[in-house]
Amino acid sequence: MIESWFVIANPTAGNGSFNKLWSKIKKELTTQNISYTYALTTHQKHEIVLVHDAIAKGYTQFISVGGDGTLHHIVNGIMTQKHIPTNKITVAVIPLGTGNDWIKTYNITKNITSNITLIKQQKTIYQDIGYLELENTSAYFNNVAGIGYDGYVVNKLNKLKRFGPMAYLLSGISGLLLYKKTTFDIVINNELTTTKCLMTLFGICKYSGGGMQLTDYKDSTNGLFDITIAKNLSFKDLILNLKSLYSGSIIHHKKVSTYLTDNITVTPKSKEELVYIQADGELIGTGYVKASIQPKAIKFIVNN
Repeated sequence: MIESWFVIANPTAGNGSFNKLWSKIKKELTTQNISYTYALTTHQKHEIVLVHDAIAKGYTQFISVGGDGTLHHIVNGIMTQKHIPTNKITVAVIPLGTGNDWIKTYNITKNITSNITLIKQQKTIYQDIGYLELENTSAYFNNVAGIGYDGYVVNKLNKLKRFGPMAYLLSGISGLLLYKKTTFDIVINNELTTTKCLMTLFGICKYSGGGMQLTDYKDSTNGLFDITIAKNLSFKDLILNLKSLYSGSIIHHKKVSTYLTDNITVTPKSKEELVYIQADGELIGTGYVKASIQPKAIKFIVNN
């Protein structure tokens, strides 16, 4: 087992300021006597390969430098490796991305010096990890996943990322004008519900979509998803309740239902409609999805 940290950095993060921030990060890691090796990603999902190789060499401590997507792929690398139990691995985050939603649950700062001090303090929790099974693929997630409108928005988001955190709101509003609500068969706690809805969300942590609170967050370590089913919400409903999307009070809307469960299956009734599925702001696929939870699967550095 290697005691030093393995740092995985995404050079496309940071809205064009990566080189400057990366120099500061390396200097601060050295100043605070944190031993590390690093690798820069060069292509989509490169993090998974880097994690597999690092764990095979004996690394068990990782620092994610980037956004929610970088962390998502690191988590997938950890969950799919075969060398050691996943709960023997520690992950810290130095956020440089657009949304950085995962860090908000744990009050992790974007200040590099304070963030690296937090890593040195090694305050940790064992967090649950979600697992998505689609017809032709699968993926793990550490924050929030969903099917329907939110998946549609993520599919459109890449064109708007230059607008920073506002990209989520802009793509969300534009999506409302184009997205057609879908009828789903939803199985929660062995009970079937058939409903026409905007989206169904599977939450582990508290924030998604650039700081929105769309689930009834309870605990990221309780082995349960916080499920939100947003039913026939209209464009007018969301515009009138825009503030409640960020405050979390949207869950009390009469067209929104919430549940707790460790597994959920969502099947679009129409096979002709293209229904998108996202996880941690990454597009996973389309169609049917089954979500289950891996309790306390990875140890994370946190600030609360």
